[in-house]
Amino acid sequence: MTRSVFITGGATGIGRATALLFARQGLFVGAYDIDEAGLEVLRADITAVGGTGVVGHLDVTDAEEVSQRLGEFHEAAGGRLDVLVNNAGLLNAGRFENIPLDVHHREIEVNVKGVVNGLHGAFPFLKTTPGAVVVNLASASAIYGQAELANYSATKFFVRAITEALNLEWAAHDIRVIDMWPLYVNTAMTRDVKTGTTDSLGIRLTAQDIAEGIVAAVDPALPRKVLRQVHFPVGVQAKALASGARFSPAWLTRWVNKRLAGH
Repeated sequence: MTRSVFITGGATGIGRATALLFARQGLFVGAYDIDEAGLEVLRADITAVGGTGVVGHLDVTDAEEVSQRLGEFHEAAGGRLDVLVNNAGLLNAGRFENIPLDVHHREIEVNVKGVVNGLHGAFPFLKTTPGAVVVNLASASAIYGQAELANYSATKFFVRAITEALNLEWAAHDIRVIDMWPLYVNTAMTRDVKTGTTDSLGIRLTAQDIAEGIVAAVDPALPRKVLRQVHFPVGVQAKALASGARFSPAWLTRWVNKRLAGH
């Protein structure tokens, strides 16, 4: 039976690249977003690469709509939900006090509540699909709190924590829960972002890099499968930072992040 994948924030950037890559691999793709014009372009492109699927409007902060879309997709996919990709997110950069409070709150609504809504709404369908996988889009900013990305970084720490917890809880239901840890990705989300770490580290990753990382993490190589890897850093820089944070003392991790941020 054809496997299926449900992707939030699917119209552009990482979501779009992931949808097309899974479509090429023969999965039935569901791509959802508030950008309906972008979804129509994606619909045509999925067909052009020989894929099948559906697209639809979705505001991830609306729990009722999330549950409705997941139910519709589950039915369209023949009663399967093999992969859930919680990709929708916002990034606001700058000094914490200079960013309006409502902007901080909106970032939390999408990055935190949106992920909770997706997880909660998808669970009934994931648990009835053998070998189901959840991929949450976290960030390398979940390794250590990032200056000029304080609120964004905090939302990604939430994603990291809920991923770790559900990876343990949902194993009993044969559901694997993992997350991706990229550094800055060259998409519309980072177009006007300038921080100390963008200056020191650059914006080197592409949406395709992350999509390829997601697909590889869903069907991991044997060593990763045996080790039950939960967090998947993407790119050389993120892998180096993750490894360094794991083995270095706290004061050194802080110093490295301070220097990278130019503070």
